[in-house]
Amino acid sequence: MTATATSTSATILPFAESAAKAHRDTRPLRLITCGSVDDGKSTLIGRLLWDTKAVKEDQAATLARDSGLQNDLGLPDFALLLDGLQAEREQGITIDVAYRYFSTDRRSFIVADTPGHEQYTRNMATGASTADLAVLLTDARAGLLEQTRRHATIAALMGIRQFVLAVNKFDLVNYDKAVFDRISHEFREFALSLGVRQITAIPMSALRGENVVYSADAAMPWYEGPTLIEALELATVRSSQTGGFRLPVQRVSRPGESFRGYQGTVAGGSIKPGDSVVILPSGTIANVKQIVTFDLVRNAAVAGDAITLVLDRQVDVSRGDMIVSIDSPPMTGLGFDAQLVALQPGGIEPGKRYWLKSGSRRQRVSVEPASQLELSTGKWLPHASTLAMNAIGKVRLSFEEAAVFDAYEQNRSTGAFILIDPDTYNTVAGGMITAKHGELGGIHRTDPHGAQRVLLSLPADLAEQLMASELFASRRDETEVRRLTARQAAEIFANAASDI
Repeated sequence: MTATATSTSATILPFAESAAKAHRDTRPLRLITCGSVDDGKSTLIGRLLWDTKAVKEDQAATLARDSGLQNDLGLPDFALLLDGLQAEREQGITIDVAYRYFSTDRRSFIVADTPGHEQYTRNMATGASTADLAVLLTDARAGLLEQTRRHATIAALMGIRQFVLAVNKFDLVNYDKAVFDRISHEFREFALSLGVRQITAIPMSALRGENVVYSADAAMPWYEGPTLIEALELATVRSSQTGGFRLPVQRVSRPGESFRGYQGTVAGGSIKPGDSVVILPSGTIANVKQIVTFDLVRNAAVAGDAITLVLDRQVDVSRGDMIVSIDSPPMTGLGFDAQLVALQPGGIEPGKRYWLKSGSRRQRVSVEPASQLELSTGKWLPHASTLAMNAIGKVRLSFEEAAVFDAYEQNRSTGAFILIDPDTYNTVAGGMITAKHGELGGIHRTDPHGAQRVLLSLPADLAEQLMASELFASRRDETEVRRLTARQAAEIFANAASDI
């Protein structure tokens, strides 16, 4: 049964219609569609755009021409509104992330349609990195698949805490309530293991438009929940201003001898002239003298603003440094715990040095896998030796020089990173920082050739004495020494003492 339109705009909850028009949320909600291949992600978003009148007349004419009204319902192929690449149209799959914009009387939306195939998991992770909500689709006939669980896990790791479980193609199971109850219960149990509790499960048919924008009371009288658009209108936007001020420096501006400014996009918190800041990793303290944008001087800046920060005195700041609030600094150190998703064939090699890119900073890092997620059970399996492509794992990051991060849960921008293979320059993983890991002394690790090596982190003077000794000469091939500055050594000692 096909849902019929009852108005010229998207449906709004009846009891809140007048309030919604009076209190329109000006912040757009960013969402992704994810799930396994052929579960109807592109069709769902295409239908959403169609029913919210976001498709212009020329786009509708092109859609009708390209699709040829070939389906049984005499409707255009809504997926073509999202799948614009020739390879996508030829194969009937989504390859790249497609972003679309639409709005209702209540709020506006930015939707990312992500691919379902395993080899394009990296593209799905890209779409999830900036989303406030995930619409996870599953075919009512197949239920939750491994790729469905993988996408849900990646979305949760990316900090998404609002999920809409879209049980799609529900007309193909004769609108059986028992099917919906079974799938929604199974997903809720899995989501709990991910720490996700905000779940709205909706039975729907994206092709027919049932429970997308218009309700399907006639086909599913037993369902009393919201439509998809109603659920999206009630969702919340993740705040980017929590925590302290963060400005990753992208460029030092020096147009003349009388002006020195530090340019970048505010990655968290807020700042105003007179505030005290710290430059990391050096630890230099200064005060904010002026905040400059393209065409004016401002009295404040918040997350998302592109600014030039002028300090009250000359300090040594370069690209890759971070200017932060003095009363709420991020974590600094040589060792961090993280979770990551392997994105390339070959996966992650234990002990291999990679380039880690976070914001404008690039550093050498070694990666040690600690455990891997078993998607079928949601349990972490310890003692992971390698992480194959698409594997999700917990790892230990060891840096050669001080690194600066926030926990990803606190700040997406300063808590996320990618790993780059120095040999191929491919992005091999995307990850999220979970905690700082202090270390002093030796740790055993396996190098790329399988040999056991000892990594020593020592104060620089002590490291030089050790390297000059006869004892070290006989063990040089088995030992790697990392020199610490006095500041780094003191910080590690302090962290070790606090852990006792």
